Amino acid sequence: MANVTMTNSQPPLPQPQLEKARITSEQYLEFTPEKLELWDGYLGYGGQNQLGFHLAVLRNMGLLTAICHTQLSLWIEALDRHLREKLSTVSTQPEVAEAMLNRLDRAMEDLAAVTEYLEG
Repeated sequence: MANVTMTNSQPPLPQPQLEKARITSEQYLEFTPEKLELWDGYLGYGGQNQLGFHLAVLRNMGLLTAICHTQLSLWIEALDRHLREKLSTVSTQPEVAEAMLNRLDRAMEDLAAVTEYLEG
């Protein structure tokens, strides 16, 4: 008979989807605070890492619903910052990095123009 060791491992972090999606009961138990508190204007619970809780809420809500209740320009700004940060960490040839940054600049300008038109 094989020796099976039980581990007390944490469930995977919830992964938000475009449409609303369920979380597992293990994720609920691990990431949902027993008591939600307001600390200096922020929802929190006992100083614990809140990433799992936030991801669970986004997964349940769905990113399409979340984006409908937020200014589009903020999503564009967040995407721009995130992509620039990722590009800065990629080790590649300088010419390739510059070309990718130029493409990002053009894409962000186009998205900003569309967003400005829509938010008018």
